[in-house]
Amino acid sequence: MTLLVPYYEHPAARPAQWSAIVAAAPLLYGVVLNPASGPGDAPDPAFAAVAARLRAEGVRVLGYADTAYGRRPHADVVRDLLRHRDWYGTDGAFLDQAATGPELLGHYGRLAVAARAAGAATLVLNHGTPPHLAYSELADLLVTFEGPWHTYRRLDPPGGPGQCHLVYAAPPDAWLTAPVRCAVPGDGAHPWGTLPHLLEPAS
Repeated sequence: MTLLVPYYEHPAARPAQWSAIVAAAPLLYGVVLNPASGPGDAPDPAFAAVAARLRAEGVRVLGYADTAYGRRPHADVVRDLLRHRDWYGTDGAFLDQAATGPELLGHYGRLAVAARAAGAATLVLNHGTPPHLAYSELADLLVTFEGPWHTYRRLDPPGGPGQCHLVYAAPPDAWLTAPVRCAVPGDGAHPWGTLPHLLEPAS
């Protein structure tokens, strides 16, 4: 199980793509559920249905919450996690835009405790770049690279245990070094509206 898939498209608009994700269950570390840059203001039945299909196949479903590099209030992040749990049955959390410096370890430690209390058996922190080593004690998985393929190829970032790399604008033969990973062809402002080449449904 090596693929962490952040796919930010509505199931009603992209049913074939979501079906391809469900069918790839044995390959998946998990899927990030992100109805509206978070859970939204009300439950979305289409996302609830696809989350149920993923859980039925044994796939981790991670609720997306933005932390704004530590600037977003603790209560707002926790509210998002509780909504994900109550509306979509998520069993994990994907905390985006996570800070990297040691000065915010306490803040993220409290978020980690709250996420676990909200039912997150799996916690992923998306730093996008290597953070202070102590963050590895808070989460199950750290995203230590997020960016375009041309940057990834130049940096060749290390990919040790407990790390994930998310790469966009990637060719079909892109090889990522982290044990958990995702490389998609999409680029621009919304690269996570595309699937990894491996999961693209046949046209």
